[in-house]
Amino acid sequence: MSQGVRTKPEGSGQALSEAYDTALLDLDGVVYAGGNAIAYAVESLATARAGGMHLAYVTNNALRTPDTVAGHLTELGIPTEASDVITSAQAVARLIAEQVPAGARVLVIGGEGLRVALRERGLEPVESADDDPVAVVQGYGGPELPWGRFAEACYAIARGVPWFASNTDLTIPSARGIAPGNGAAVEVVRIATGAEPQVAGKPLPPMHRETVLRTGARRPLVVGDRLDTDIEGAFNGEVDSLLVLTGVTDGPQLLAAPPQHRPTYVDADLRGMLTGQPEVTEEGDRFRCGGWTAVAGAERLELDGDGEPLDGLRALCAAAWTAAGEGVCALDGGKALARLGL
Repeated sequence: MSQGVRTKPEGSGQALSEAYDTALLDLDGVVYAGGNAIAYAVESLATARAGGMHLAYVTNNALRTPDTVAGHLTELGIPTEASDVITSAQAVARLIAEQVPAGARVLVIGGEGLRVALRERGLEPVESADDDPVAVVQGYGGPELPWGRFAEACYAIARGVPWFASNTDLTIPSARGIAPGNGAAVEVVRIATGAEPQVAGKPLPPMHRETVLRTGARRPLVVGDRLDTDIEGAFNGEVDSLLVLTGVTDGPQLLAAPPQHRPTYVDADLRGMLTGQPEVTEEGDRFRCGGWTAVAGAERLELDGDGEPLDGLRALCAAAWTAAGEGVCALDGGKALARLGL
């Protein structure tokens, strides 16, 4: 388990797809971006599945239903059942259902994924603050969500109706770049009302609970691209994690990661699930991985050697995380990362 102050990425003598029984995969930035499969994702997932690993897709995006997500993945060449998809809409619907009467009305600010999840819990989605809702739920509604929906939420919250949010990711990857996520929309309502929502999605416990309930995973591996949701969620759930560099996290962010944002493993893409992970060794104040050696100097991270760039990044992480301890590493790693092309 990966709880605690991690000072270096771990190694694995087995392929990760053999060492863990279930992969809890984020979608945006890991499996696809802007609706298109990320390089190597389809082939890697097929190989992991053929080897006996259970694949579950865990997303903070509450817009689409599990059926829709499963259909999209299947079209991309990744055969998926709706039961393999766990969304923050499902997690927040369970959270609401535990606090309101059966059949209660809930004002929806978001997309169809929220409505389907609420009905699954026996709740009735409504569209207006004047429909006497007992709760407000807000989730990602896509780029076309009308501004007036935020006003509707504010009207209900001002009347004392409790407010729930599927997740608070500030950004979401798209084919054209990084776009505003549900967290940005939640901030609009927060600023206007001064209220605070109950949040269900990664990295918070309701999402981890929903995932475990629906997958029955015994040795799960969280696979994600975001430090503040995927990796922190794994940390909070006391399970191991693989960070892939196909989404929002870059080299400088990884080096500066505080303990709760440090992944167990780091790889370029989902091919990292199919291999063992190289060990980072410590020799005094120096860290070695592959052909690279890294050390935390007085003001900067220093790197020497050659070989696989990711080995250099892993060694740099060990130097940075050890120097940072419980805090955030302030050492300059720009020159070392540039040498790795990161």
